[in-house]
Amino acid sequence: MNAPEPSRDDLYVDAAYDMIVVSNRLPVDYQAGPDGETQWKSSPGGLVTALEPVMRAADGAWIGWAGVADREFDPFEHDGISIIPVPLSASELEEYYEGFSNDTLWPLYHDVIAPPSFHREWWDAYVRVNRRFAEAAARAASPGAVVWVQDYQLQLVPRMLRESRPDLVIGFFNHIPFPAYGIYSQLPWRRQVIDGLLGADVIGFQRAADAGNFTRAVRRLFGYATRGSVIDVPDATGEVRHVVARHFPISIDVAGFEEMARRPEVQARAREIRASLGDPETVMLGVDRLDYTKGIRHRLKAFGELLRDGRLTVEQATLVQVASPSRERVETYRQLRDEIELMVGRLNGDHSTLGHAAIAYLHHGYPREEMVALYLAADVMLVTALRDGMNLVAKEYVACRFDEDGVLLLSEFTGASDELRQAVLVNPHDIEGLKDAMVEAASMPKRERTRRMRALRRRVRENDVANWSASFLKTLTGAGIIEPGVPETLAAALRRIAGTERLLIALDFDGTLAPLVDRPEDARATARARAAVERLAASDDTRVAIVSGRALGSLREVADPPRGALLSGSHGVELQLDGGEVMIELRDSELGELRRLDAILEEVAARADGAWVERKPAGFALHTRKVSQAARGSELQREAREQVEQELPELTMRGGKGVVEFSVRSSDKGEALTRLRQHAGASAVVYIGDDVTDEDAFATLEGDDVGVKVGQGKSLATHRVRSPDDVAELLERLAEERDTQRGGPSRWP
Repeated sequence: MNAPEPSRDDLYVDAAYDMIVVSNRLPVDYQAGPDGETQWKSSPGGLVTALEPVMRAADGAWIGWAGVADREFDPFEHDGISIIPVPLSASELEEYYEGFSNDTLWPLYHDVIAPPSFHREWWDAYVRVNRRFAEAAARAASPGAVVWVQDYQLQLVPRMLRESRPDLVIGFFNHIPFPAYGIYSQLPWRRQVIDGLLGADVIGFQRAADAGNFTRAVRRLFGYATRGSVIDVPDATGEVRHVVARHFPISIDVAGFEEMARRPEVQARAREIRASLGDPETVMLGVDRLDYTKGIRHRLKAFGELLRDGRLTVEQATLVQVASPSRERVETYRQLRDEIELMVGRLNGDHSTLGHAAIAYLHHGYPREEMVALYLAADVMLVTALRDGMNLVAKEYVACRFDEDGVLLLSEFTGASDELRQAVLVNPHDIEGLKDAMVEAASMPKRERTRRMRALRRRVRENDVANWSASFLKTLTGAGIIEPGVPETLAAALRRIAGTERLLIALDFDGTLAPLVDRPEDARATARARAAVERLAASDDTRVAIVSGRALGSLREVADPPRGALLSGSHGVELQLDGGEVMIELRDSELGELRRLDAILEEVAARADGAWVERKPAGFALHTRKVSQAARGSELQREAREQVEQELPELTMRGGKGVVEFSVRSSDKGEALTRLRQHAGASAVVYIGDDVTDEDAFATLEGDDVGVKVGQGKSLATHRVRSPDDVAELLERLAEERDTQRGGPSRWP
């Protein structure tokens, strides 16, 4: 039985998460507890390591399948990251995952090393599952959120998201190769897949050649103009979107691997491994998933011939082959395992002695500590893939060799070979050349090993996994991973603007001065932020304004603004200036609309615990952040939108974080900031905000002004900080710099 499909009407804004990662699998594995209860265990990997910091900083969520068919799980939080499981039925697992993803796309994208299968029912399942992932992301994403889709299983998601949520910033990264057009063109659904990917703003690949293959496919199939890495994609209105398609080579947590390799117990385990193998002169190591793209057969054939010809003996060299299980329900993989194990058995039978095995074959996975010990034990690392997007094993081996010893033998057909040019590079199809390279690696002098490894380690350290994710996100959003504190570029801008004659500092409240909370009435500015605001407001040549979507009464209560502060509430409908409050006068027709709006939203809010209506002078807001299930909160927002659009189509509607708001009179924070600037007579403005509604204010900033976005998300602001704590530091620095430029000393660099 297939998992239930959300209807198209369910594409609504939950306004919950500013950063969303969508991947086939979640970063956690399901485990049944001793009493049958649900437990979750982290499944650490390079992708999780790369994205954890940005996910936590940006209030992020991870969407993916939990690894169990025919089971549905509610969203939950694990290790500081919100997890949103997407269900898959057993039949979908067979058709979408094992079928289309791994028996159609995988072999096709790996240069048809094995023949791909094309089945229409597999394609139908692929479309259906991709839509389910897209709809989950659309429901969870806040307005203007960043959604990063991962890998070949979900290539249709970007276009589906673009159609339902054009406000989103969408990235896609393809972790496997992208083939030349002559191969790709065999896919019956070639146009649909390319069109799906072009829904993204940035499409990332492992190698420049892969990005080039994709761009050429776009030109052949659609005729779109391309300029370097930029593709001009027309939309339905005739406007052109600029899509970036370029390479972002992925990497590993270099520091983490090296730290583990330096542990005494791991080094002791490496010595034990060598002793258990009979202490041969050379330990050669292969670490792969059991996959036909990895060149394991070529490696075994070359090693067997070296033993047969006497160029190596089992006393001199042992090959350790770790082949972790992979896709064992797919017939091609079952056949490969049988073939590999037959080769290993024959070679061991022909060449092993009682004290020395030719090949130690291990068909299971190992924890990271054991893998690091294996890397330290190995004199030669054999990476002979026939086609590989990157191959992180090569980088892991280099990262572990803090002793600057060991030799990496690396296939030219891996993405890693673009970066690791000091490895011994080989064509694994050339068995004679592969044999010569293995002998060269085994007999390489220590000085040459050190020279090569030193260069390899320098290259791997320069581009670790944090740099990879930061580079992609910076291209996608202009921000990348936001480090805590005040960046130097922002500090320089503060020093510059601190010298202006009359400065206006305008601040959003929720999420900027105050951390976001479930109960809006509980929000309070951090102590540091409040102290800095009071210090700034005390200066005759500096005005402070708080600009909020809250009603003015609510804003005064939670912000407790310092004396002389200017206030803007209800997105500019209400202002508190030096002469008192200024508010628009509502017409009788607008008062009637307000009464009907009040009735609609109260009826909707009554349908779920935790939903409530906030009354404002020119509108009402439906809050759903306290609704226990995010999906139910989203549904309430959808129902409110539909009913208001039907009965009161002239009202202004805007979404925020956990809220949807309706107004009978249009106004926004940009208009409010313009009025505040004029009232204060400001020569320059600093505006700081975290919400999509703050973009209206950023849009009004002028050349000498400074705009600061708090957190992730597409923004017109030229600077970013991570959290309200960093806003407090920013304000402290600004106050200090303002005093310094009046003649006092500065304690900031």
